[in-house]
This record gives sequence, structure tokens and C-alpha cells, in this order.
Amino acid sequence: MELLWETNPLTARQIREQLYDDSEKSQHGTVQRLLQSLEEKQMVSRDRSLGVQLFSPVVSREAYGGRQLESLAEELTGGSIAPLLTHLLETDKLDRAEIKRLRLLLEEAKERG
Repeated sequence: MELLWETNPLTARQIREQLYDDSEKSQHGTVQRLLQSLEEKQMVSRDRSLGVQLFSPVVSREAYGGRQLESLAEELTGGSIAPLLTHLLETDKLDRAEIKRLRLLLEEAKERG
């Protein structure tokens, strides 16, 4: 997904070359299975309109991260994000820009009620 978020669309061959450039094995089947799995999960789309198939992300990095965070919060804290954010703040894992963005989001949420 990182490759597709950075540069898209990509062909399966381009993905394979970037992931397994120094591999002695082809890895073609591995990449095809990975792309098929991501397509089934509706994470990527496949454009078949050209002679070569192009793959693009359907889900943004932010949306994916949000879903993963919600899943982690559900598993670890019964769905509450507050303990996770508290930990990030207390251990200095957020930079000033991220803290500023969080403040703005909290203010917007407060105004919405």
C-alpha cells in the first residue's frame, strides 16, 4: 500500500520490481496474490481498460490509519481513543504541528456539540 500511496497508478510489474528488485526468484505470483487480496478487501482498484492493468489505492493512508486505530482501541481499551492519545502525548510522540492539529479538531468537535 505504501508504494501505491506514494505513486499511483502502478502495474503489478512495477510493484514487483520495487518490492523484490534484488530477488533471484520472480515473485510474480506473490505480488499477484497480494494485489488480489487487497482488491478483495476493497483497498485497491484495478483498471483493466488499457493493455496493462493499473492498480490504485481506494483507501487513503489516513482512512486506513483511522480504521486501524479504531480497531486497536477496541481491542486494547474497549473502544476508547483517549488512553492512546494520552500515551502519545505523555511520551512526546506527537510534534507541535500534530498537537496543534489535534487542538483544532477538538475545538471543532466542541463547537459541533
